[in-house]
Amino acid sequence: MSKKHVAVLMGGFSSERPVSLASGTPCAAALEEEGYRVTRVDVSRNVANVLQELRPDVAFNALHGPYGEDGTIQGVLEYLEIPYTHSGVLASALAMDKVQAKKVAAAAGIPVAFGRSMSRFDIGNVHPIEPPYVVKPVREGSSFGVVIVKEDQSHPPQVIGSSDWRYGDTVMVEKYVAGRELTCGVMDGKALAVTEIIAKANTFYDYDSKYAAGGSTHIIPAQISPKIYQKIQELAVKAHEAIGCRGVSRSDFRYDDRFSEDGELIWMEVNTQPGMTPTSLLPEMAIQSGLTFGEFVSWIVEDASCSR
Repeated sequence: MSKKHVAVLMGGFSSERPVSLASGTPCAAALEEEGYRVTRVDVSRNVANVLQELRPDVAFNALHGPYGEDGTIQGVLEYLEIPYTHSGVLASALAMDKVQAKKVAAAAGIPVAFGRSMSRFDIGNVHPIEPPYVVKPVREGSSFGVVIVKEDQSHPPQVIGSSDWRYGDTVMVEKYVAGRELTCGVMDGKALAVTEIIAKANTFYDYDSKYAAGGSTHIIPAQISPKIYQKIQELAVKAHEAIGCRGVSRSDFRYDDRFSEDGELIWMEVNTQPGMTPTSLLPEMAIQSGLTFGEFVSWIVEDASCSR
């Protein structure tokens, strides 16, 4: 039995705090069952002091959102010379910035949707591109702040320019891609299964679909042609490598097969801190590959390092 001391970093102070707590709790429990000595750390702004006192062998990063998956906590851990899980400073920051990540992906030959970044205040009452399109915060996860503008809408939703908007002033305006929601994990540089996500109550995979019990159905492996299945796996690995991810990641895709089997396949984004909740996709993929949840989180811990 391993005696490594693992600090599971969770909570934090981003909008994704509840998701992080839901991810960190089962990971901590599974690591204890696997024989690790675990300290649960609810991350606050004095996290560096807390970690200096704890001096864990590994920091398991179960944080989501700003400060947790944008390179910030990774930089703190590098400075403290504490080996940590998931991607490093540069890859985390790059993947979190949807605009820059798309540029890197496109340069690597990965198909992406047409879009551009702009100030939310410049959108006003005139469509910035022909609808339908999607407005996304540049640096948020869990579908926070995502607004879908449909073809029959005469102007953009006013919430984007209002004082109620809490997701930053720079947004990405992107062509809406119809079709099936597909995702593929990468572990140790190799593709895991492809999963299709069917949101039950909504038109897209929003926060409730992701985290509410019964919010979505996961079909694993996805029922698509072997050629498209393999293509998605190849693109997930290519994105993982192009962004510079380490450990595990998960790429999301849209696949429009309404008019032909080959259809249109579009890469949407890569997640360097995929959810680890009971309804999360990546643990399901790992289990489908033959691992237990405990073996999966143990592998993530043993993969930890600095200078990632």
